[in-house]
Amino acid sequence: MRNELIVGVSMGVLAFLGLRGYNVFPILLLAALGYFLFASGGQLRDIGRRKVGAVAGESPGVTFHDIGGQTVAKRELTEALEFLRNYDRARQLGIRPLKGILLSGPPGTGKTLLAKAAANYTDSVFISASGSEFIEVYAGLGAQRVRELFQRARKLARERKKSSAVIFIDEIEVLAGRRGSQVGHLEYDQTLNQLLVEMDGLTFEDDVRILVIGATNRADLLDPAIQRPGRFDRMVRVDLPDKDGRLEILKLHLRNKPLAKDVDLERLAKETYGLSGAHLESLCNEAAILALRQGASEISQKDLEEALDKVIMGEKLDRRPSEMELKRVSVHEAGHAIFAEKVRPGSVAEVTVSPRGNALGYVRHSPKEDMYLYPRETLEDEVAILLAGALAEDMVFGSRSTGASNDFERALDIAKRIVSYGMSPLGVVDRDTAPPEALARATREIISRAESRVISVLKRHEDVLRQIAGELFEKERVSGDQLRQLLGKRSELRWKWRKIPVRRGKTKAGVEALTWR
Repeated sequence: MRNELIVGVSMGVLAFLGLRGYNVFPILLLAALGYFLFASGGQLRDIGRRKVGAVAGESPGVTFHDIGGQTVAKRELTEALEFLRNYDRARQLGIRPLKGILLSGPPGTGKTLLAKAAANYTDSVFISASGSEFIEVYAGLGAQRVRELFQRARKLARERKKSSAVIFIDEIEVLAGRRGSQVGHLEYDQTLNQLLVEMDGLTFEDDVRILVIGATNRADLLDPAIQRPGRFDRMVRVDLPDKDGRLEILKLHLRNKPLAKDVDLERLAKETYGLSGAHLESLCNEAAILALRQGASEISQKDLEEALDKVIMGEKLDRRPSEMELKRVSVHEAGHAIFAEKVRPGSVAEVTVSPRGNALGYVRHSPKEDMYLYPRETLEDEVAILLAGALAEDMVFGSRSTGASNDFERALDIAKRIVSYGMSPLGVVDRDTAPPEALARATREIISRAESRVISVLKRHEDVLRQIAGELFEKERVSGDQLRQLLGKRSELRWKWRKIPVRRGKTKAGVEALTWR
């Protein structure tokens, strides 16, 4: 009411002055400027008062026993944390306290869980923040928030009667990127400088010992100053889990879920190569949802395999290809599967032509063992497997389709890498200085050799190719065991061919097309 009265009186005075012939424009301009400054000042105060970081209070309930598949990372982390647990002994030995630990690895591998477990292991209070929370358009606010974060950690530890605190900064590359990379904006550099100052000030003499744990999946973007000894002393690599690690993670996430007798976790761990811990948790959850939809009281192996397909490729689509498209996709995927099984026996887990995500069909592979080093022969096998689908189409239908476009892109990328890695007859080359014609010729030779290998194998197994394609067309799915069984015996399925008249210019010609029983 009071504000409305003031506005009304002011407008009345301005109207009276205007009628009397006075120029009221400067007054209006000053009033607008004052209102803008008042509103902006209030906004700045609100931004400045905003707190950074979520406080977990007491030590989180996550322990290192709740984290599977990261044996090496857990061991390195526990060794680095001993100075917080036994700081008196560390002090007697003259050990300089570790001020920061950097967790580096792909998304979903458990970096946040490891930080929480570290806080629990050392009986510390836990404060987490994201690197993006420190960056503002207003100069100086990022540095202020860094100071406040350390002050809050100390204050919270004193309130909870703790002697240590863990500050976890996720996506630390946003906060600690290379200085000078943001042209014309020094806010990033000021924020990083403040973090360095705060970490340099951490000592054993503090009543609250603070450990900073940063997490990133782009360690190459970090400023070199952040990684020097005395700041982030340890870089712990948190990689994707191996087969034993995946098995351990699956057991952790399925320990409170009822499992059917047919569940084979060893087999599932083998088929989930390349998946992170987050993917495996999602797989277990999706399998439980599938069992719930079906009204089952237990999770079966089929539920887990269906959930694996969903996690890798996405949900099944309502879009259904036409009959001719489905025949072509069946031949395409059968070509992939047969050649993969011939060069890598026992590697195919499943072949399906059920549309998921952007794929009309796919082959799920299950390598015998995890690989971390790829010789030239393995890469050339991968190129040939990728080309096998299109070549199978060519063999059966006499033409290829756009469904092989992604296969071609991946095959060319691997072939270029073979050349770049010095595995071609060119030897060690620099792609920036080598003649483009020579590089293109070497790449083409790799593709040509792979095509010749595939055609040779598919011709020898043409009857099996058609039989498997027929099974896929009828049932939409063939397991790896069924595929190996069909490859192990001579196919008795017969195919019939018919002539379809098509127009070519002004004449008609007969073109052979496959009919399916």
